[in-house]
Amino acid sequence: MTNPTFPRDFIWGTATSSFQIEGATDVDGRGPSIWDTFCATPGKISDGSDGSVVCDHYHRYKEDVALMAGLGLDAYRFSIAWSRVQPKGFGDWNEAGFAFYENLINELEAKGIKPHVTLYHWDLPQALQDRGGWANRETVHHFAAYAAEVGRRFGNRVASIATHNEPWCTAYLGNFHGRFAPGFTDVALANQVSHHLLLSHGLAVKTLRGQGVTAQLGIVLNQSDADAATDSAADKRQAQLEYENFTGWFMDPIFKGHYPPLALEVYGDAAPKVQDGDFEIIGQKLDFLGVNYYFRAWCSTDTPKIPEPCELGRTDMGWEIYPKGLTDLLVRINREYTDLPPILITENGMANPDRIDSDGGVHDKERIDFLQRHLGALKDAMDAGVDIRGYFEWSLLDNFEWDSGLSKRFGIVHVDYQTQKRTLKDSAHWYREFISQQKKG
Repeated sequence: MTNPTFPRDFIWGTATSSFQIEGATDVDGRGPSIWDTFCATPGKISDGSDGSVVCDHYHRYKEDVALMAGLGLDAYRFSIAWSRVQPKGFGDWNEAGFAFYENLINELEAKGIKPHVTLYHWDLPQALQDRGGWANRETVHHFAAYAAEVGRRFGNRVASIATHNEPWCTAYLGNFHGRFAPGFTDVALANQVSHHLLLSHGLAVKTLRGQGVTAQLGIVLNQSDADAATDSAADKRQAQLEYENFTGWFMDPIFKGHYPPLALEVYGDAAPKVQDGDFEIIGQKLDFLGVNYYFRAWCSTDTPKIPEPCELGRTDMGWEIYPKGLTDLLVRINREYTDLPPILITENGMANPDRIDSDGGVHDKERIDFLQRHLGALKDAMDAGVDIRGYFEWSLLDNFEWDSGLSKRFGIVHVDYQTQKRTLKDSAHWYREFISQQKKG
């Protein structure tokens, strides 16, 4: 397989999130988050693990930044743990928490790596959840105040600030399907949460822009195109509904000023309650759109459902490997949304049952194939006219994979959770060489 060639100024990075790698959940004044609570609830995490240690990145960040520098990365995307810098989500700031992120940014700058910050990657302070969480409209204003403080401290030092990571997961995996924190199963609640997430995004962007920060401002959305399993009218309708529920549900309010019609019709009385002026706030002009892509939506109304073709197999998460879906998605949103800002692929990667072999290496050829194919699909979208500026592989390190705990490995760096030893996988060596070749032109 021939590697595609990208522009010389294309951004190459990796991504992580706070709860998945930091550990140190009860040190230096960090307050509990909803994921600490969720992990402590029996039966919620498949292997019974939690975020208390994971990769111990809080204490080993210098080692991890050195790994990034050794890979030749341009950029690193990470999230700030809200309860680390403001333990309750309101009230006093925690200087020890901010010091950690300042030290991390200093270390990245010293290695020539651009910091890309995400304000919220699902770890709401538990004290705010006790007041209703994202279902409470007051949380929107607490989030904007948190964004303003991060902007005041770091807004002229980091390359970009994303408000939210994958608000669909926060709203629906957390409040409708019950698989993620806080673990509720109410569709009307989930829809209202999604609206408040969007509103908090818009208010945060408006606040940060009012501060005059130099960081690029945007949001990160997990997205998929949707394919009907057959040509039947039912499957085609289901594909449109799935697209509107997943991709359009967050894109339409931001770029069109309303929720998508079919999804809104289906939700009926469970649709979110919207106040006058909400869409004006939500629709702030963005400097970038972050897109996370892992799989397409495959839509079948048959019983039993027609399974995905899976011609390239599945990842260890059970997700179909379908690189063309990345091209299809990017071309579609570029066509359907006329005012799109430049796009960053902020997450793309695969879980693989990696292990250290007898020779001391981790030979994850499946991940290398996955990355090659998806980068090829990404270049196809760029050749079709989509403005894409960078790619962040998910993830730098094996980490806490939410309700799967430590049982799924997404990293290009293997982590032995008992010893904290980091081992570059073959995919990390491949990514380093790939980036090197791109920079040589």
